[in-house]
Amino acid sequence: MALLVKNGYVYDPLNDVKGEIMDICVENGKIVEKINEKKAQIIDASNMVVMPGGIDIHTHIAGSEVNAGRLLRPEDHYNDVETRTAITRSGVGHSVPSTFTTGYRYSRMGYTTICNPSMPPLEARHTHEELDDTPMVDKATFPLLGDWWFVLELLQKNLLRECAAHVAWLISATKGYAIKIVNPGGVESWGFGRNVKDLDDPVPNFGITPREIIRGLCKVNHILNLPHTIHVHTNQLGKPGNYLITLETMRCVEDLTFEKRPSIHITHCQFSSFKGDNWGSIKSGAEEIAKYVNGHSHVTIDMGQVVFTETTTMTADGPWQYTLYELSGNKWVNHDVETETAAGIVPFTYKRKSLVHATMWSIGLELALLIKDPWKVYLTTDHPNAAPFTTYPKIISWLMSRKARNVMLNKINKKAKKRSLLPSIDREYDLFEIAIITRAGQAKALGMKNKGHLGPNADADIAIYDLNPKNADFPKNYRRVRRAFENSVFTIKGGEIVSKNGAIVKPVVGRTMWTDIEATSFTMANSYSETLKDLKKRFREYWTIELDNYFVTEKFLKSSEPIPIKPEV
Repeated sequence: MALLVKNGYVYDPLNDVKGEIMDICVENGKIVEKINEKKAQIIDASNMVVMPGGIDIHTHIAGSEVNAGRLLRPEDHYNDVETRTAITRSGVGHSVPSTFTTGYRYSRMGYTTICNPSMPPLEARHTHEELDDTPMVDKATFPLLGDWWFVLELLQKNLLRECAAHVAWLISATKGYAIKIVNPGGVESWGFGRNVKDLDDPVPNFGITPREIIRGLCKVNHILNLPHTIHVHTNQLGKPGNYLITLETMRCVEDLTFEKRPSIHITHCQFSSFKGDNWGSIKSGAEEIAKYVNGHSHVTIDMGQVVFTETTTMTADGPWQYTLYELSGNKWVNHDVETETAAGIVPFTYKRKSLVHATMWSIGLELALLIKDPWKVYLTTDHPNAAPFTTYPKIISWLMSRKARNVMLNKINKKAKKRSLLPSIDREYDLFEIAIITRAGQAKALGMKNKGHLGPNADADIAIYDLNPKNADFPKNYRRVRRAFENSVFTIKGGEIVSKNGAIVKPVVGRTMWTDIEATSFTMANSYSETLKDLKKRFREYWTIELDNYFVTEKFLKSSEPIPIKPEV
């Protein structure tokens, strides 16, 4: 199908288009320079905003932990019901919605690409089954590697090439996209009933430190030339005073740059930006984090913005989830995956009158507003940990309107308001910056060259919103901003109109993107074939399944897009 989107205010940061009135041409699922207008379906976008389809770099939407969250929380199902239509399926879930519901809700907001950031390798098949079952969006998933036994053993011996061979095999076997690291060393320590205290606290049995894990996998990431940096959930997440270890984590890879690309992404940074010695003295460390990010080019972050609502926390950081269980007294699930990782799930409610929760709400916004370059910070809620992804329009209104922030500031805990930096921050994001933090910046950070822009050969993923940037009350009318981003006028996926005015009009499958590493194209002290021999032996010793049953084949996926990667020699 050929489409012509006419006369919209276009925001396309990767092509430096800042609200110009332009036409966008689409043919065969791609953006093109010209089309035959007589043969094209025309969408009149006059007085509307046109952006690339939204991208979410970090959202827990598939796999064993999400499914366990659904099972743990039947009460979550009653809060938010998706009604069946002639072309869509019914579904349920507020913070852990069912698969089809997840796809529909992202599409309504104009999102077209999402990344599931936490996949235990052993449970990759389950994850991919749920990704396949999530319609409307393209997907990618990140295998958990920071506490994988082979990684710990090989990095402890400084065998980087051998470690790269193992990581290359694992990403290929699980059809993953990037290296995810959660509480490096701490998750393995949890198997011994403890956590790591700092970057130089050795992991029991392995004698390797979190610093060595982070630096080692950063080097492996460069060797393999993966499209995204290491994706790091820091140590001591969620604990007062943890901003110091976050700063040290960023510092520890300052010297590891590759072709001027960032070397580390700190995810849901709000949870890692706390000052204070205890919960009573907690306050924001966002100013120090932002100052560091402003002064260095090797790091990017995403927000992990808290919204005051009921939700479900879930992470591979087993020790932290146990702490959260003790703090909240809520029900709790802990799940260890053999020789690979751990996970925990705890229901949670963020309350405006709580000093801690209100401080966390403030920190996320402070990070986004104090980091000067929007290409370094991205909009997320760490769905569903800080809030469901459906709250993104509300967060956008806070970023764009100081008035909207002040309305909420007057409702939160008074001590938290006094400690907040927000009253002193005048900055308001414009639509160009919103397009960066929700689209272009995330595509660039992920190395997705066909995503996040509206230039020739880009995937024809487009969102059109009922906003006129020339209106006198824009963006002071923050409620209008929020309503516009809640339901796009049109969402176009792969050149097809899939959502219109908040209604799904054409269900589509969406592709799963994964990195296809040409492991045999680079030289290693231990060859790839020898790595496989070692793996077969280890699987018989440590795993409950054989190596051959571990693979996720391309045929297993409904629709996939392998991204060919040539490692460095």
